[in-house]
Amino acid sequence: MSPLLDTPTAPTAAPAAVDSAPGYRPGRTLPLRVEALRQWKRRRTLIMGGILVALPFVLLIAFAIGGDSDSDGRGRITLMDTATASGANFAATCLFVSAGFLLVIPVALFCGDTVASEASWSSLRYLLAAPVPRSRLLTSKLAVALGFSAAAMVLLPLVALAVGTVAYGWGPLRLPTGGAVPAGDALLRIAVAVAFVFASQLVTAGLAFWLSTRTDAPLGAVGGAVGLTIVGNVLDAVTALGDWREYLPAHWQFAWIDALQPQLEWGGMVKGTAISLTYALVLFALAFRGFARKDIVS
Repeated sequence: MSPLLDTPTAPTAAPAAVDSAPGYRPGRTLPLRVEALRQWKRRRTLIMGGILVALPFVLLIAFAIGGDSDSDGRGRITLMDTATASGANFAATCLFVSAGFLLVIPVALFCGDTVASEASWSSLRYLLAAPVPRSRLLTSKLAVALGFSAAAMVLLPLVALAVGTVAYGWGPLRLPTGGAVPAGDALLRIAVAVAFVFASQLVTAGLAFWLSTRTDAPLGAVGGAVGLTIVGNVLDAVTALGDWREYLPAHWQFAWIDALQPQLEWGGMVKGTAISLTYALVLFALAFRGFARKDIVS
């Protein structure tokens, strides 16, 4: 018999368990800058930005054609009547006419399209096979979506302030209730108002993002979030609900006007932010929980 066959062989050690491939770091997958660049190049991002930039110019033309108004017909001075008093007034007016609906759209678009669009392109499963951890995928997409939403909130009043200053000059913020706020303080007041508008839209962001993880149709997620936001506004108009309306985020959506009072009032904005943030955190948690257990087939 061959000596090779008679020679005892040492037992082969079991291969060591490998948790991941060499060099793989879950936290380094799908960096925020990569996701942000992807979203920035999307056509809907550029179109939405163009609409927000164009709105102040549309209002400027409207005021130029329609002329000035002294009151609402009942002797009261409104924010619209003071729009041409200064650049700060024009910025506040643009925020007033857009906060109720227009600014809902970019939030719903950026947060509702982010995951569902990957599913509609059949690229979501390939991202997870890269492998990108599911929690990392959602975290990156949510952070970028909220970042773009915040940018949309800032873009509109910023452009309006520049356009209004060129058209009507730099000056104090004239208050509909009487008196004026110095120009320097007016910028702070408008910044507070913009911050609250963004906080109040977190409910829409939560709805859109949750729906985006539940459907493969981006339009369904975006439209569903906008539709539910409208339903909230309708319910807030039902006075028969009484004090129950205070638990609706829509009830506080214009609380930022308290920042344009002679003395800045925080009560309504604090309550509105707390309610909006509570709803948003619940919806974000549902999105993460549901996506972690979801079978990804697209």
